Amino acid sequence: MKRRLATPLPALLLFLFLSGCSTPPDPPAGADRSSSPAPSSTTPFTATDSGWIQLMTPMNEQAGQLLALASARESPPPLASWAAALAKEHRAELAQLRQLLDRMGLPDTNVHEGHDMPGMVTDADLDRARRLTGADFDGFVRQEIRAHLEQSGRVSRSESQAGGGQEAKRLAARIADIRAEQLKTLSSLDE
Repeated sequence: MKRRLATPLPALLLFLFLSGCSTPPDPPAGADRSSSPAPSSTTPFTATDSGWIQLMTPMNEQAGQLLALASARESPPPLASWAAALAKEHRAELAQLRQLLDRMGLPDTNVHEGHDMPGMVTDADLDRARRLTGADFDGFVRQEIRAHLEQSGRVSRSESQAGGGQEAKRLAARIADIRAEQLKTLSSLDE
């Protein structure tokens, strides 16, 4: 079983900010800077907003891949149909996150590539899921998606309270509320 430490959001956001994850690296000398618009100094977004969006985007991408596996498997019908519906919701959120990422002038790249973070479905998790079958697969999906829903809900709730850009805060609040409902549904599948 994979062990992850629950990192309080302020510490996580401070880490992201100090480690440079909240801002994209400068392009190499001579690179075309016109393809990625830089945020203007009057933009209402903050480093907290940037850190949140750059975390939520890969979290949704990776969870979506695991949900796609679960919906394609011969899992119990409630789990498979729930995974399919959740995957669809995550794709819709991902489209909104990418639009916001673009408006913030941030690249659509995974600045957390290779990081094993709370709530992040990793490539190793996906490889493991592909090898599992039956009840082992179902249990693994529930465990990983529960961790994803809890952590993405937690960071979204914090963004909705501490972020600077109203558009980011509204999206984060909506995602946090949706995550609470999705967790309730997942819990009902466990009964």
